[in-house]
Amino acid sequence: MSAEVAVRRAVVAALRGDADLMAGLNGVFDGTPGRASAPYGVVGDCVALDWGAKDVEGRELTLTVSLFDVGEAPSRLAGLLGRVDAVLRAVGSAEGWRVVGARLVRSRLSRTGARDGWQAMVDYRLRVVRG
Repeated sequence: MSAEVAVRRAVVAALRGDADLMAGLNGVFDGTPGRASAPYGVVGDCVALDWGAKDVEGRELTLTVSLFDVGEAPSRLAGLLGRVDAVLRAVGSAEGWRVVGARLVRSRLSRTGARDGWQAMVDYRLRVVRG
């Protein structure tokens, strides 16, 4: 299985399996949901680069996680982003791939087109090796 599919699947499962995160969300979706009510999370784009060596097959993945909420201010998103960070840093293995590093690359917070809507997006770099 490709690193992109395996790691993405593991990340979605890990986010859904975190009780504290799920207590604050109505759901976590693999890709944009057809219908969802805020607050919810989405595992979005996954971009891969080769990150191997002579005897090691590896990939560097950039994975985007978005959280959507409504309200006058985005204050509720701060705690939820903290849980996303903790979960992503703890992902260890994924169907034949081992995560050897995870770090936040960038984050952004913006209003959405919806009334009182907010979106927080975080991009993580996950380095994985086959094995």
